Amino acid sequence: MSFIIHQFEIPGLAQYSYVIASEGRAVVIDPMRDTERYTDYAAAHNLTLTHIVETHIHADFASGAPALAAATGADLALSAHDEGELYQYAMPHRPLHNGDRIPVGRLTLEALHTPGHTPEHLSFVLFNNDRPIAIFSGDFLFPGSLGRPDLLGEKAKLGLAHDLYRSLHERIANLPDTLRISPGHGAGSFCGASIGAQAHSTLGQERATTALYRLDEDDFVREILSVPPMPAYYPRMKRLNSAGAPSVATLPGATALSVAQVQDLAENHHAVLLDIRQPEDFAAAHIPGAISMGAGPSLSLWAGWLLDPNTPIVLVNNTGDDESSRRSLVRVGLDNIAGFLDGGMTAWAAANMPTSRVSLFNPAQVQSHLDLDPDQIFLLDVRNPSEWDLGHIPAAHHLMLGDLPNKLNTLPANQNFITVCQGGNRASIAASLLARAGFANIGSLEGGMNAWSLRETTR
Repeated sequence: MSFIIHQFEIPGLAQYSYVIASEGRAVVIDPMRDTERYTDYAAAHNLTLTHIVETHIHADFASGAPALAAATGADLALSAHDEGELYQYAMPHRPLHNGDRIPVGRLTLEALHTPGHTPEHLSFVLFNNDRPIAIFSGDFLFPGSLGRPDLLGEKAKLGLAHDLYRSLHERIANLPDTLRISPGHGAGSFCGASIGAQAHSTLGQERATTALYRLDEDDFVREILSVPPMPAYYPRMKRLNSAGAPSVATLPGATALSVAQVQDLAENHHAVLLDIRQPEDFAAAHIPGAISMGAGPSLSLWAGWLLDPNTPIVLVNNTGDDESSRRSLVRVGLDNIAGFLDGGMTAWAAANMPTSRVSLFNPAQVQSHLDLDPDQIFLLDVRNPSEWDLGHIPAAHHLMLGDLPNKLNTLPANQNFITVCQGGNRASIAASLLARAGFANIGSLEGGMNAWSLRETTR
């Protein structure tokens, strides 16, 4: 008997969603707001979407589940284990309890309550002729790791860590080693620590190779609470997804704005001018006060982390519109996109409007500045703590990029700044945030620590 398990991936957010289909009937698990990808897939494969399900109330992206269910008439089926919790589903839905089953043609999808990452978390076990063949584990199980238990804050995280241990050793204890694990995220997601690069695994492989499986409960709890910094926008996503994110079938921000309109939005409406060009283009010339955030896989993460959803956003590149970047913004609930600068920086320059720049320093130039007068250079390394711990420039000061907006008042006001990251993108974001806050004499290490390390090995 044939069936379909199709995985969709969103790079940057490292998020996976799934379509499971049999005999023309299909279920979608954990859809993004790009709902047309699921309807297009269903149409191409002659599938009827019967159910839209979620593993939990997501924190890292805006869910497309309510919008997809409304657009298709599919049954929206969500965890019933949110009752009495901090975050609860507010939209109409079919509540799913532990053990509830959903037919998928000749297959069956069974809800399994696996709390720990969140209290209401469900995994979905897929059965073929009563034989379990796969588990869609959401943010419970990842290749090489498990979901972080600290999303609900300090008071709740210890209890959730113990819940996670019990989910691992009790709730899935009877499932076979051959069971395929289809996780909710891959490497790079902040929803767990040290998530493996592979898109799938098996329960037997994880039991044999992942150290967390072999720890006693106290050691497990200590280890699982050693998690990367939590992006500041996660609570906002929890609130949005518990209420139900509205449809973005019509993607916001398609309005072409003149130079004069962009200037007015920036000066009189406090709009954020989001410069989505690459760091070297931003450094050469940009609109004063613009925030650098290069288009690409990491745009959703850093925009979600650093931008206010209530502030209008104007996109700026070298030409005009960038639909993929607008889509990246709405994936993290940034729907207030006023439009884009028509003609981009080319139009801005043609109108003889003012520009600013950021100095780019190669490693030799940075070293020369440090040798001449180290007290006048403030090297600001904005990488994650784990990256910093692996090696950094001895004179550098560490402040993770996500913490920078709330720590600007801790930085010296009258020094020359050189921002540092691994490759250059985060350093460019940091430099733009410093300049927007009124700091002067801002520069960045071109090529980041990758370039610095290469210099160290070739000297």
